[in-house]
Amino acid sequence: MATNPSIITRDMEKLIEPTNNVYESVVIISKRSRQIASNIKEELNNKLAEFATTVDNLEEVFENREQIEISKFYERMPKPTSTAIEEFFEGKLNHRIRGEAEERLDI
Repeated sequence: MATNPSIITRDMEKLIEPTNNVYESVVIISKRSRQIASNIKEELNNKLAEFATTVDNLEEVFENREQIEISKFYERMPKPTSTAIEEFFEGKLNHRIRGEAEERLDI
């Protein structure tokens, strides 16, 4: 049985390093993940909205194929959580805690 490629063991020390707090790191990653998921959902809905029609005809069969291909493309994309974790580890996320000038947690 093959292992799911999205299941990766993460180094906790590397996760804690940017914030010195595992919970803060998880919150940052989850907020960014939600942003990514929202953007992807909006983009997908906009593409699928082009196919919205109330007319049933032969062309609809071909449009459905295009819809299926678009949906499959989005299904194969990396999960938002994986993308957010990579961005966090690469230092691409700015964050700050409200009320504290030194640290950042606002994504």
